[in-house]
Amino acid sequence: MPPALHPDALHFADPAASLWEDTAPALSFTPQPLDGDERCDIAIVGGGFTGLSCALRLARGHGADVRLLEAATPGWGASGRNGGFACIGAAKLSWPDMARRYGMEATRAFFDIQREAIESLRATAAELGIEADIAGTGEITLAHRPPFRRALAQEQETLRTLFGHETELLEPEALAERGMAAPFIHGGLWNPTGFGLHPLKLARGLADAAHAHGARLHGQSRVTGWAQAGGRHRLTTAAGGTLTADRVILACNGYTPEATFPPLAGRLMPALSNILVTRPLSLSEREAQGWTTTTMAFDARALLHYVRLLPDGRFLFGGRGGTDMSDGAAPAMEASMRREFEAMFPAWRHVEHTHFWRGLVCLARDLVPHIGPLDERSTVWTAIAYHGNGVAMANWSGRHLADIVAGQTALADLPAVMTAPLRRFPFAGLRQLYMKAAYAAFTVRDEWL
Repeated sequence: MPPALHPDALHFADPAASLWEDTAPALSFTPQPLDGDERCDIAIVGGGFTGLSCALRLARGHGADVRLLEAATPGWGASGRNGGFACIGAAKLSWPDMARRYGMEATRAFFDIQREAIESLRATAAELGIEADIAGTGEITLAHRPPFRRALAQEQETLRTLFGHETELLEPEALAERGMAAPFIHGGLWNPTGFGLHPLKLARGLADAAHAHGARLHGQSRVTGWAQAGGRHRLTTAAGGTLTADRVILACNGYTPEATFPPLAGRLMPALSNILVTRPLSLSEREAQGWTTTTMAFDARALLHYVRLLPDGRFLFGGRGGTDMSDGAAPAMEASMRREFEAMFPAWRHVEHTHFWRGLVCLARDLVPHIGPLDERSTVWTAIAYHGNGVAMANWSGRHLADIVAGQTALADLPAVMTAPLRRFPFAGLRQLYMKAAYAAFTVRDEWL
C-alpha cells in the first residue's frame, strides 16, 4: 500500500513558514532527543494538542511516569499551523445522519462535549497563564451563494430542534453592521460558541506546563520502529534511541506514520489546508472593505474558506484544496489562494500577504473523531481525526484519554459517536484518488448546484 503522506510533508527539521512561528515565544526548555535506552509507564507519540494535553493531564493529574516523543518540536504539526479556530465542527457527518447512525442520545452527548471542549480550553489557558491571544465571540457561517442561505436556515432549525442551541440568522446588511462585509456574502449564521486564538502560543504553553509538571518531552525523536515483547512496547527513534513502555498513546493525527503503526494503516485520510496572512491592515483599509470584526467566519462550501481578522490587524485567509503535498506544488497553491482572496475581498487587492503555509488535517472514514484502544489488551490507545477542527476537541480528547488510561474514567462514559472502532478505507491505497474525485464533486456542489 503506498504511503498516505508525501515525504515533503515531513520536513521535521524545518519550522513552518507561518505567522505563528514568527510571533510565538520560544519554549522555556529544550526538548532533547531521546538518547540511549529509556523506560517509562506511558509513552505518547506526537507533540500536538492531543499529545500535549494528555501528557500534562497524566503528569499533573495522575502523577504518571510519562514521556512524549515528537518527530520535530512540540506544536510543529497541525496544532501549530491551523487557523486558530476554537469552535464546533470536529465531525463532518451531518447532525441528522449522526442521530440516525448513533442515536439521538449519543449525538446530543457529542454536541455537548464540543461545547464543553471550547469552554474548558478557555479555562485551561487562563489557569495555566497561557497568553494565547484569544479574540472574537462565536463564529459565523457565510452563505457564498443564495442557495446556501436556505441551507443555513435549515441548520439553524436543526440546532434548535435537536440540541436547543440558539443561533442567529443574519442578512448581509446585519452582517455589515457587525463589521463583516464582502460582495460574496448572501447571509450568515452566527453561532455564539467559539473564539479565535494563536495556536502555537497555546501549544508551547501546554508543552511548558507539561514539562513543569514532570512529563519528559523529547524533540527530534521520530519513531521509526515499534515492537512488542513481554507485554511491553519498545519504540525506536530515527536517531537510535529506544523507549520501553507499558502503554502507548498514538497522537499523530494527519501525520501518522502508517508503516510504523499498522493498527492505524488505511484508516486515516490526511488532507491539505492552506493559509495566507496579510500585513497589518490600517483602520481605513479595514473600513474600506467593511471588515472590522475579529469574529471568526467561514463560508458554506465543502472546500471551505475560513477567515479571521487578527488582533494586530492582519487578515488570515485559509482554505481547503489541493491534493499534492510536494514542495513543488506549493507555489501554484499560493497563487490560487491569492486569486481567491482578491476575488472575495476586492478592496484588499493591493494588500500584500507576508506569509503562506500549508499543513495536514485528518479525516476518518466515518467522518467523526475517535478515542479508543487499538489492541485487545488495551495497552495501545489513540485519540485522532478531528476533521480540521481540533483546536478545542484535540485538547479535550487528550485530557480525557489520559483519565481513561489512568483508570479514573471508562471509555464507556463517552458517546458511541467517538468510540466506534476506526474502519479502514476500502482499497486504502487509492485514498488520494478518492480525494481527487471528492474534490471535483465538491467543486460542482459548491459553485454550481
